[in-house]
Amino acid sequence: MHIELPEKRYYGIGEVANAFGVNTSLIRFWEKEFDVLQPKKNAKGNRKFTPEDIKNLQMIYHLVKERGFTLEGAKTHLKEEKQKALSTFEVIQKLEKVKAELLKIKEQL
Repeated sequence: MHIELPEKRYYGIGEVANAFGVNTSLIRFWEKEFDVLQPKKNAKGNRKFTPEDIKNLQMIYHLVKERGFTLEGAKTHLKEEKQKALSTFEVIQKLEKVKAELLKIKEQL
């Protein structure tokens, strides 16, 4: 899944939910379930996600929504094979970006 977010230090939960096409409640639920998600909170308690949090959310989304892992399976996978899974996921991300660029070029022709 390729998400479109502007380059920023922090993203609000609404922005993140829209980018992933899910409800904000799902993002909050995943935050409670997965230890790798640690968004900062301001004085009002609003969550502010860093680019690192976005990468972790992409990984969780990929495992749960695209590959069909259960939450427990995704947690186990992230803990046991984090480095291997992360490198594989990064390769997939790069290939999806290349595909998107090639499709844009194709449309322009």
